Amino acid sequence: MGDKKDSVKLIANNKKAYHDYFILEKYEAGIELFGTEVKSIRMGKCSIKEAYVEIRDGEMLIVGMHVAPYEKGNIFNKDPLRTRKLLLHKSEIRKLGQRIREKGFTLMPLQVYFKGSLVKVEVGLAKGKKLYDKRDDIAKKDAKREAERDFKNSQLKF
Repeated sequence: MGDKKDSVKLIANNKKAYHDYFILEKYEAGIELFGTEVKSIRMGKCSIKEAYVEIRDGEMLIVGMHVAPYEKGNIFNKDPLRTRKLLLHKSEIRKLGQRIREKGFTLMPLQVYFKGSLVKVEVGLAKGKKLYDKRDDIAKKDAKREAERDFKNSQLKF
Protein backbone atom coordinates (compact mmCIF):
# COMPACT_ATOMS: atom_id res chain seq x y z
CA MET A 1 0.00 0.00 0.00
CA GLY A 2 1.57 3.34 1.15
CA ASP A 3 5.35 3.27 1.44
CA LYS A 4 6.55 4.91 4.69
CA LYS A 5 9.58 6.55 3.00
CA ASP A 6 7.42 8.41 0.49
CA SER A 7 4.80 9.69 2.94
CA VAL A 8 4.82 13.49 3.16
CA LYS A 9 3.40 15.38 6.15
CA LEU A 10 3.29 19.17 5.83
CA ILE A 11 4.41 21.07 8.94
CA ALA A 12 4.73 24.72 7.90
CA ASN A 13 3.76 26.59 4.74
CA ASN A 14 4.88 30.07 3.60
CA LYS A 15 1.85 31.47 1.73
CA LYS A 16 3.28 34.99 1.91
CA ALA A 17 6.19 33.93 -0.32
CA TYR A 18 3.78 33.08 -3.15
CA HIS A 19 2.04 36.43 -2.69
CA ASP A 20 5.18 38.59 -2.65
CA TYR A 21 7.40 36.65 -5.10
CA PHE A 22 7.38 34.78 -8.40
CA ILE A 23 8.73 31.29 -7.60
CA LEU A 24 10.92 30.26 -10.54
CA GLU A 25 12.54 27.03 -9.29
CA LYS A 26 12.05 24.78 -6.27
CA TYR A 27 14.65 22.71 -4.45
CA GLU A 28 14.29 20.14 -1.69
CA ALA A 29 16.89 20.44 1.06
CA GLY A 30 17.55 18.57 4.26
CA ILE A 31 18.00 20.57 7.45
CA GLU A 32 20.49 20.13 10.28
CA LEU A 33 18.49 19.80 13.51
CA PHE A 34 19.01 18.59 17.07
CA GLY A 35 16.82 15.89 18.67
CA THR A 36 14.56 18.18 20.67
CA GLU A 37 13.99 20.36 17.58
CA VAL A 38 12.81 17.34 15.60
CA LYS A 39 10.39 16.42 18.41
CA SER A 40 9.04 19.97 18.46
CA ILE A 41 8.61 19.99 14.65
CA ARG A 42 6.85 16.62 14.88
CA MET A 43 4.30 18.36 17.12
CA GLY A 44 3.87 21.05 14.43
CA LYS A 45 5.58 23.87 16.35
CA CYS A 46 7.50 25.47 13.52
CA SER A 47 7.12 28.74 11.59
CA ILE A 48 8.86 30.04 8.46
CA LYS A 49 6.81 33.22 7.98
CA GLU A 50 9.73 35.57 8.72
CA ALA A 51 12.47 33.22 7.50
CA TYR A 52 14.82 33.64 4.55
CA VAL A 53 17.68 31.63 3.06
CA GLU A 54 21.21 32.91 2.48
CA ILE A 55 24.45 31.46 1.19
CA ARG A 56 27.50 32.14 3.34
CA ASP A 57 30.97 30.55 2.96
CA GLY A 58 29.68 27.93 0.52
CA GLU A 59 26.93 26.80 2.92
CA MET A 60 23.19 27.38 2.63
CA LEU A 61 21.61 28.67 5.84
CA ILE A 62 18.03 29.32 6.89
CA VAL A 63 17.70 32.42 9.06
CA GLY A 64 14.66 33.35 11.14
CA MET A 65 12.98 29.93 11.15
CA HIS A 66 11.23 29.57 14.52
CA VAL A 67 11.15 26.13 16.14
CA ALA A 68 9.43 26.33 19.54
CA PRO A 69 11.40 24.76 22.40
CA TYR A 70 10.31 21.20 23.23
CA GLU A 71 8.42 21.16 26.56
CA LYS A 72 10.18 18.08 27.90
CA GLY A 73 13.57 19.11 26.51
CA ASN A 74 14.95 21.09 29.49
CA ILE A 75 18.72 21.73 29.04
CA PHE A 76 18.88 20.16 25.58
CA ASN A 77 16.70 22.85 23.98
CA LYS A 78 18.42 25.18 21.52
CA ASP A 79 17.67 28.82 20.67
CA PRO A 80 14.31 28.82 18.80
CA LEU A 81 15.53 31.34 16.19
CA ARG A 82 19.07 30.03 15.66
CA THR A 83 20.50 29.89 12.14
CA ARG A 84 20.26 26.35 10.79
CA LYS A 85 22.28 24.74 8.01
CA LEU A 86 20.45 23.42 4.93
CA LEU A 87 21.83 20.28 3.32
CA LEU A 88 22.21 20.50 -0.46
CA HIS A 89 24.88 19.34 -2.91
CA LYS A 90 27.79 21.80 -3.29
CA SER A 91 27.14 22.12 -7.03
CA GLU A 92 23.51 23.13 -6.39
CA ILE A 93 24.59 25.66 -3.73
CA ARG A 94 27.16 27.13 -6.15
CA LYS A 95 24.57 27.37 -8.94
CA LEU A 96 22.04 29.06 -6.64
CA GLY A 97 24.74 31.40 -5.32
CA GLN A 98 25.38 32.63 -8.87
CA ARG A 99 21.65 33.11 -9.50
CA ILE A 100 21.01 35.18 -6.36
CA ARG A 101 23.86 37.54 -7.22
CA GLU A 102 21.71 38.66 -10.15
CA LYS A 103 19.53 41.66 -9.37
CA GLY A 104 16.12 40.86 -7.91
CA PHE A 105 16.65 37.17 -7.07
CA THR A 106 16.42 35.71 -3.59
CA LEU A 107 15.95 32.36 -1.87
CA MET A 108 12.77 31.75 0.16
CA PRO A 109 11.74 28.78 2.31
CA LEU A 110 8.36 27.66 0.93
CA GLN A 111 7.45 24.78 3.22
CA VAL A 112 8.75 22.45 5.92
CA TYR A 113 7.60 18.84 5.85
CA PHE A 114 8.43 15.32 6.90
CA LYS A 115 9.41 12.96 4.09
CA GLY A 116 9.34 9.62 5.82
CA SER A 117 11.24 10.30 9.05
CA LEU A 118 13.38 13.13 7.63
CA VAL A 119 12.61 16.84 7.93
CA LYS A 120 12.86 18.60 4.56
CA VAL A 121 12.63 22.25 3.54
CA GLU A 122 11.40 23.30 0.11
CA VAL A 123 13.45 26.30 -0.99
CA GLY A 124 12.33 28.47 -3.90
CA LEU A 125 14.39 30.69 -6.16
CA ALA A 126 12.24 33.79 -6.18
CA LYS A 127 12.00 37.15 -7.91
CA GLY A 128 10.13 39.97 -6.16
CA LYS A 129 6.72 41.05 -7.43
CA LYS A 130 5.82 44.65 -8.03
CA LEU A 131 2.54 46.05 -6.71
CA TYR A 132 0.87 45.82 -10.13
CA ASP A 133 1.86 42.12 -10.36
CA LYS A 134 0.12 41.45 -7.05
CA ARG A 135 -2.99 43.31 -8.22
CA ASP A 136 -2.97 41.28 -11.44
CA ASP A 137 -2.77 38.01 -9.47
CA ILE A 138 -5.64 39.05 -7.21
CA ALA A 139 -7.77 39.99 -10.25
CA LYS A 140 -7.08 36.58 -11.85
CA LYS A 141 -8.02 34.74 -8.63
CA ASP A 142 -11.24 36.76 -8.34
CA ALA A 143 -12.16 36.04 -11.97
CA LYS A 144 -11.49 32.32 -11.49
CA ARG A 145 -13.55 32.25 -8.28
CA GLU A 146 -16.41 34.09 -10.03
CA ALA A 147 -16.33 31.65 -12.98
CA GLU A 148 -16.42 28.65 -10.61
CA ARG A 149 -19.34 30.19 -8.70
CA ASP A 150 -21.27 30.81 -11.95
CA PHE A 151 -20.56 27.25 -13.11
CA LYS A 152 -21.70 25.82 -9.78
CA ASN A 153 -24.91 27.89 -9.87
CA SER A 154 -25.68 26.81 -13.45
CA GLN A 155 -25.24 23.14 -12.40
CA LEU A 156 -27.73 23.57 -9.54
CA LYS A 157 -30.52 24.85 -11.84
CA PHE A 158 -30.78 21.53 -13.71
